[in-house]
Amino acid sequence: MQEETARSAIDTFISAFNASDDSYVTALLSQALTSDVVFWGPLGRSEGVEAVERFVLDIRRHPAGTGTMVRCSAVDMPGEWARYQWVFTTPDGGPRLAGTDVVHLRRSLIDQVIVFAGEIEPSAS
Repeated sequence: MQEETARSAIDTFISAFNASDDSYVTALLSQALTSDVVFWGPLGRSEGVEAVERFVLDIRRHPAGTGTMVRCSAVDMPGEWARYQWVFTTPDGGPRLAGTDVVHLRRSLIDQVIVFAGEIEPSAS
């Protein structure tokens, strides 16, 4: 049951990267994150949905074009933390970024996100 709750929150979080319009990003993040979420990203620590929104919008505005973020593993929840792998690919075989996120949930929402991004590499054709 706990893994299903985590998977739902994670998939809603990921859907913000793939929203049809930037105006939907905040609504999707608000469904997945606590208002005081702590985000540990590539540039350090930040807090709040707005900080995560800036990160998501920056990725959505990749110079190679709007890309697609997908969860490419099952959600593993060995304790209080859940982890999963993801892949972000830009159009036309552009840059691909892969990584692992670790999230902590409170009341069925993500209250901490730690992003471990891997190397940027061309997608395999």
